[in-house]
Amino acid sequence: MGYTKTAMLMAAMTALFMGVGYLLGGSGGAVIALVVAAAMNVFAWWNSDKMVLRMHNAQAVTRGDRLGLHSMTVELARNAGLPDPEVYLIDTPQPNAFATGRNPSNAAVAVTSGLIQSLSREELAGVIAHELAHIRNHDTTIMTVTATFAGAISMLANFALFFGGSRERAGLLGTILLMILAPLAAALVQMAISRTREYAADKAGAEICGQPLWLASALEKIAVGAAQIDNDAAERNPATAHMFIINPLHAHNHDSLFATHPATENRVRALRAIAQQSREASTRATRPTSQSRIPHTRKGDRTGPWS
Repeated sequence: MGYTKTAMLMAAMTALFMGVGYLLGGSGGAVIALVVAAAMNVFAWWNSDKMVLRMHNAQAVTRGDRLGLHSMTVELARNAGLPDPEVYLIDTPQPNAFATGRNPSNAAVAVTSGLIQSLSREELAGVIAHELAHIRNHDTTIMTVTATFAGAISMLANFALFFGGSRERAGLLGTILLMILAPLAAALVQMAISRTREYAADKAGAEICGQPLWLASALEKIAVGAAQIDNDAAERNPATAHMFIINPLHAHNHDSLFATHPATENRVRALRAIAQQSREASTRATRPTSQSRIPHTRKGDRTGPWS
């Protein structure tokens, strides 16, 4: 259902973009708009990971780091059937994380220093598993494309006043409405896609790490931290907000048309339901509950940072 909804929303975004192109230049304008969108998406698809990591001043984490962040990420990636991703650390006190990259073979997971300080090792594993789920589901590509479409639609709508074709087809009032409503509609579709993909990544992330409650606990802690602690880089680059596991911009915490993320309590409720279903299935089958897949856990590794 999640993929079907995403496909429908992507089709709506494409139709909206071509519709704006048609109002600007007729059928030829629609074709040109589609070609321009394709070119922009290819550029964004190829370069988005480097651009986003640079925006947030992310620093590469190498194999053998003190906390074992790299080895944890690699082992969870292998659990997910993924190539080894690059691992980055962002020096900001706000607990958060995101994934980026044009495909699973060219992907990166970035976590903040605040996330490591705030979470236990198990909770961090849940967060990394969630980000790996985005990579496995190709969400990093989907969200790059939708963000590019949204930006292009806004640009075309602003051009509307300077082209006679749009005024002839829609009139002055229609053109003004186009300038206002087209970018708004694009933003709503982008946000809806983002919310849909977050729910899917929560479910897949729980499967990757083997413990839905680890991610549920992490989401609750991250939501509190993100609401109280500023993320200056995210505030300077709000277009990247949808990439994070929790909205870094202190947005209202509820599922609404204008939310880039689902409400945290709804996500936690869904994860707890998955955990309950797993326990019930295990009881019926008279075998142990789902196995955790956190690498190299030691008895003292309960809160961050770990030693």
